[in-house]
Amino acid sequence: MKAGIIVYPGSNCDADAMHVCQEVMGFETDYVWHADRNFSKQYDLILIPGGFSYGDYLRSGAIARFANIMEDVNKHASRGGYVLGICNGFQILLEAGLLPGAMLRNNHLKFRCDHVNLRVENINTPFTNSIDKNKILNIPIAHMDGNYFADKETIKKLNDNNQVILRYVNKDGEVTKGANPNGAIENIAGIVNESMNICGMMPHPERAAESMLGSVDGKLIFDSILKHWGDNK
Repeated sequence: MKAGIIVYPGSNCDADAMHVCQEVMGFETDYVWHADRNFSKQYDLILIPGGFSYGDYLRSGAIARFANIMEDVNKHASRGGYVLGICNGFQILLEAGLLPGAMLRNNHLKFRCDHVNLRVENINTPFTNSIDKNKILNIPIAHMDGNYFADKETIKKLNDNNQVILRYVNKDGEVTKGANPNGAIENIAGIVNESMNICGMMPHPERAAESMLGSVDGKLIFDSILKHWGDNK
């Protein structure tokens, strides 16, 4: 499997993503510079990592959506290629219109860095097919603008189409206000597009892919992508 990791000025999780894709998962992996207009090769997975692209000026992801490479990201997605946006990557996908909704500032107006519990809502996606339904994952977050929002019509559509794949929950798997680290509507932590080949999630699975980090639950996301790719190539 071949993976390309987009690097913007301000990306700070690109090296973590490279380590997991290349060293943990064994993917053939390259960095892809934001100013490039074309991928140097055909990739199966495009990963947009966390960080503060372009310093998060104007609004998180608002400048990155206009990067040269995003034209090729759009083409890759339209061909059915996998796209995974993590944290700032999720924000970029929202700003680019590749996923519905918007990201607001955390409701407590503070940067939140912590481990959270996530309930897997839909296992029939390329990003969750190796996970048991309703399994509780423990994965870290690190963001200031993680408060996912969409209008009622969009939320209904997301729920009706099973596009919400991850929700913040307590240790017992219950969706509660106390388990919500940022005020996200309906405790939404991760979604996919209608075709389910594009995923955006605020938690960092690349920071929970090895036991030395305290959790390997994040590796299940990458395992799922690899399994889906292997089953469909």
